[in-house]
Amino acid sequence: MEDYKLKEILRLADGYIPQMSRFLRDMIAIPSESCGEAAVIQRIKQEMEAVGFDKIQIDPMGNILGFIGQGKHIIAMDAHIDTVGIGNKDLWQVDPFEGFEDDEIIVGRGASDQEGGMAAMVYAGKIIKDLGLEDDYTLIVTGTVQEEDCDGLCWQYIIKEDNIKPEFVVITEPTSCNIYRGHRGRMEIRVTTDGVSCHGSAPERGNNAIFKMAPILSELEKLATELGNDEFLGKGTLTVSEIFFSSPSRCAVADKCIISIDRRLTAGETWEGALQEIMALPSVAAAKAEVAMYSYDRPSYTELVYPTECYFPTWVVPKEHEACKTLVACYQSLFEEEPFVDKWTFSTNGVSIMGRYGIPCIGFGPGHEDQAHAPNEKTWKKELAKCAAMYALIPKLYVKEYTNK
Repeated sequence: MEDYKLKEILRLADGYIPQMSRFLRDMIAIPSESCGEAAVIQRIKQEMEAVGFDKIQIDPMGNILGFIGQGKHIIAMDAHIDTVGIGNKDLWQVDPFEGFEDDEIIVGRGASDQEGGMAAMVYAGKIIKDLGLEDDYTLIVTGTVQEEDCDGLCWQYIIKEDNIKPEFVVITEPTSCNIYRGHRGRMEIRVTTDGVSCHGSAPERGNNAIFKMAPILSELEKLATELGNDEFLGKGTLTVSEIFFSSPSRCAVADKCIISIDRRLTAGETWEGALQEIMALPSVAAAKAEVAMYSYDRPSYTELVYPTECYFPTWVVPKEHEACKTLVACYQSLFEEEPFVDKWTFSTNGVSIMGRYGIPCIGFGPGHEDQAHAPNEKTWKKELAKCAAMYALIPKLYVKEYTNK
């Protein structure tokens, strides 16, 4: 692309920092935990209208989709716009919704994870319009719901029910403006032991479900050290994240114990294998414990229920893929340096887009992974501008360099 166009993209991206900052702070000010995103979706719609998107729709699940162009090459850019809760408010130095900003940073819940990505995408759309960067592509900017509750569910719906199947998707989760091409998968597993309750004064009359769980916990801790490893994605991991019980009273033997396991799957590991590893533990067999995957069926804010099992597949895009090469070329063209290409530690909507359906994903987003779910969450204004510039250039360069049109 002509050098003057690249300079104009960068100039406009820097120039729109005040507008992106205002928009991001408006989103932060609207509490939008999973299944409660209605108000922030409307605020995004308002901004998309103001900057001139060609078409905007909100699907029955509640995802917002903004369209630019009408070309044959469909490219999507995604930000989930739900957030986690604020946790212990005493750990925040500022109100998590009122937030804070100075010349460099914006603080508030969702700043990095991941409403900053939405702000940068919307203003990338404005840059495309300002500079006439449309080509034989249709860019779809998606603001997706329920990701924090069930990552990828929104894209299961978009692909299967909205019938949208892009050539590739840019995930705008925080990457510190590095290029990410994959991450481990995950699954949510439940282990249940059953017992028989009785009065706590005579525990020998019953069968304590919590005691039956104890050796299972010890063997799970050992199993966690023996999981698979991959040179790029790293180790599979396992942690017990929750424990529940059922008992008639504090003065009784527990008749049921349930634990939840967060299992991260590296390359080569499968959900079937992860379940079988646990089922094969001697303590599980001795306790006749039930091992199963959780499922998810919580209604979206539109009251739509779209059930799925809590399995989120591993995915990796090769460095040689056109999607990865497009982002690397854009970065080199705009910033005249080599990008750092890596992976996420956490999970994204890519678990469905690429993991389930094989649609390539590539990550580039403002903010840092270590800000996700943390008190005093922040993002950096210079990264909003850097991302807006990248998002504006990606579709044009892809069509020009990596398609036959």
